[in-house]
Amino acid sequence: MGNIFGRKRRPTRVTEQDRAVLQLKQQRDKLKQYQKRISLQLDKERLLAKQLLKNGKKEKALLLLKKKRYQDQLLEKTENQISNLERMVQDIEFAQIETKVIEGLKVGNDCLKKMHEAMSIEEVERIMDETQDAIDYQRQIDDMLAGSLTQEDEDAVLAELEAITEAEEVELPEVPAESLPEVPEEEPEAEPEPEPERGAKKKPEREMLAV
Repeated sequence: MGNIFGRKRRPTRVTEQDRAVLQLKQQRDKLKQYQKRISLQLDKERLLAKQLLKNGKKEKALLLLKKKRYQDQLLEKTENQISNLERMVQDIEFAQIETKVIEGLKVGNDCLKKMHEAMSIEEVERIMDETQDAIDYQRQIDDMLAGSLTQEDEDAVLAELEAITEAEEVELPEVPAESLPEVPEEEPEAEPEPEPERGAKKKPEREMLAV
């Protein structure tokens, strides 16, 4: 039990404007209930006045109609009060919306102010100048690569190339002075082997072996 009563209440989010709106709506609802009750009562009194006239009780019917007339005036005043209450509720709710919009604008303005303080006009101008210098430098490189060099630039590039070549001492292989043999266009035909003479006799195989 001690823990239950010892809890801290959370801060309520209901504002004074919310309470005022709630109170106005409650009063409006009560007036509508009163208006509905009076309307039912007037309908009954109208029927009663007709009945009195039929019964020949004209004085009582006239008195009842006077009372009804007074209640009609009250009913009209009640309608005006309900309209005023509803208009006031709408004004308060719209004022709450405007307040939230103003608070949002205030937060936005504070944020923009801090951003402007973090980057001054001088800082922006410096960045823009550096950016323009980088663009101009890149344009010069593009123009050079596109071949738009002056004669002075061409001479300077050739002189730098010659200096690099001499520094590295590039040695090229010597070309042989003797000419290479010519390659025949067609392959030479094979010479036919000589046929053995007709009178020559073949030595016997034994004699060839002895030799």
